[in-house]
Amino acid sequence: MNTIKIQKFLANAGISSRRAAEKLIEQGKVSVNGKTATIGQRIDPSQDKVLYRGEPISGIELKYYLVNKPAGVLTTTKDELGRKTVLSILPEGVTKGTRLYPVGRLDKDSEGLLLVTNDGELTHKLTHPKHLITKTYRVFVDRKPTYKALQHLRRGVRLREGVTEPAEVEIEENTDRGTWLTMTIKEGKNRQVRRMMERVGYETTRLIRTEFGPYSLNELQNQSWIEAEKR
Repeated sequence: MNTIKIQKFLANAGISSRRAAEKLIEQGKVSVNGKTATIGQRIDPSQDKVLYRGEPISGIELKYYLVNKPAGVLTTTKDELGRKTVLSILPEGVTKGTRLYPVGRLDKDSEGLLLVTNDGELTHKLTHPKHLITKTYRVFVDRKPTYKALQHLRRGVRLREGVTEPAEVEIEENTDRGTWLTMTIKEGKNRQVRRMMERVGYETTRLIRTEFGPYSLNELQNQSWIEAEKR
């Protein structure tokens, strides 16, 4: 008999991360074979009937897709106003019957790499602040930053949530319209790169995420999406 801890089962099913699953179990929202589940309880997914909020769940195949998000597309699963979301980039045959969701933040005006998955455990690993997962961006700002501004970014910038982790930032290219920078951060605060640049006096007019943890935009080779593997 192949057994698995109930919280890992919930994470594998895309319900939540393992830690969040423990809270769901503590709250009595999960049952196994008609009895309230307990943290650490082992189950046999092929035999045991698991309910979450009264609805059955079963072990599902974990899926991973890398998407190149265009500007104007929302990083969400659905939008009440009918605006285009990142899931619309994937074919219907990929999304039908599978609860997929984008991992991490990438605001509507930004572009580039997104991971779309149903793996709650990996989502937790890539997004929880304690893991300090790196994210790299190409950033186009309105003019060439001064050495002082770059050093400020490298030390960390004070935002309303507190001082950011030091960023890695280098000038990539100067043009007549502005400057391209390469910038790597270890956090995922809302609109963080734009706000960091604004804090040191520069407007970001284009933002492209090129790397997210172990994944790279180069893997797509100019395709809008590809299937990937867990890393």
